[in-house]
Amino acid sequence: MDTKGIGYATDDKAMQFRIGGRYQEDFSSASTSPRLRSTRTTPLVGADGIDSRRAFVEAYLTLNNGLSAVFQYDFANATQPIQDGVLSYHAPNTNVIYTIGNFKEPFSLNQLISDNNTTFTERSLMDGLAPARNFGGAIATYGDQWTATGGVYAGNANNTLTDNGFSGTARVTYAPILEKTQLLHFGIAGSYRSLDQAATASFNSRPEDFLERALVNTGTLTHADSIERINGEAIYQFANMRVQGEYTYVNVSGQSGTSDRSFQGGYVEGAWVVNGAGRPYRVAAPYGSEMAVLQGVQVEDFQRVSNGGFGVFELGVRYSALDLNDRGPRVLAQRANGGSEQDLTAGLNWYPDRNIRMMADYVHGWVSPAASITEVATPRREVESDAFVGRMQLFW
Repeated sequence: MDTKGIGYATDDKAMQFRIGGRYQEDFSSASTSPRLRSTRTTPLVGADGIDSRRAFVEAYLTLNNGLSAVFQYDFANATQPIQDGVLSYHAPNTNVIYTIGNFKEPFSLNQLISDNNTTFTERSLMDGLAPARNFGGAIATYGDQWTATGGVYAGNANNTLTDNGFSGTARVTYAPILEKTQLLHFGIAGSYRSLDQAATASFNSRPEDFLERALVNTGTLTHADSIERINGEAIYQFANMRVQGEYTYVNVSGQSGTSDRSFQGGYVEGAWVVNGAGRPYRVAAPYGSEMAVLQGVQVEDFQRVSNGGFGVFELGVRYSALDLNDRGPRVLAQRANGGSEQDLTAGLNWYPDRNIRMMADYVHGWVSPAASITEVATPRREVESDAFVGRMQLFW
């Protein structure tokens, strides 16, 4: 039993098994001006609350012939409790990893970084455009400073796998500077999902606060033939300071004479580990598609509160934007007035020990809510939202 959970290994390391987990408890207090309501009596944003964000149990099995299995179950997620559920094979003496199962499609640094390691309590608004986890197979390869991952996916394992067609997704990264105290990283990803005749598409994003409802939401987009996505990402880290950003463009191709509908989003963030080193950069993943991502802030032995230290502090600021208003040349009846939002977030993280993190974020948003929210044909005048979000996080 150690900081990585409960583990067992044979003497020759031919078989290793570990049980871990994570628990995240969130608190939120939010409001909008003017106040928005979904009915005559219920506010969309503004109800204070506390709830479990994630409650994972994780099991990892690794064999020395390159085979491994992973299963994650989230007791706090009633609709999609199965997270990663995969079998993988890392061919001996090669840099090739094969994965099959339910795991993240290789798209967007924002999505691929573990929620244990995100700078803020929630990913940026742009995350509403990412495909996230689905069931499929992928091949990944890597060098000292580059990675390439591609896969074919159906639907999510928690749902009917064929409900939402099939996709092909790929991501390539390169780090021209990869040193102990300096990192420069670039990445590009693309995804094409062909939808069945009866399939629909939809996009939405909460105001970077899990306990509040989405204010931007396209609703159900019918007569959709396919979804095309493209993403670009970049990171620069020097010592204990970092800046990173991304942009995503999504096009929903129409069928039966319906026009295409397009949406976009992005973010830029900066972070400073006040009394520690910069975040480590991992080129190769043990399995799946989470290649070339940043890991969590490291806490040295002398910094641990349990050893008489003060822990490690991290400050962050982020600007993110999401536009779900389709502004193309088409008739009003075919437009998607999902609204637009811009958020400015400031956050403070405290790592008192290696398996504990306390988080506090303040999020200010400028929102033109979705037409479905305001029950009018076009988005209403801009409103402002404010939220304070806190989290207690344990992981092992």
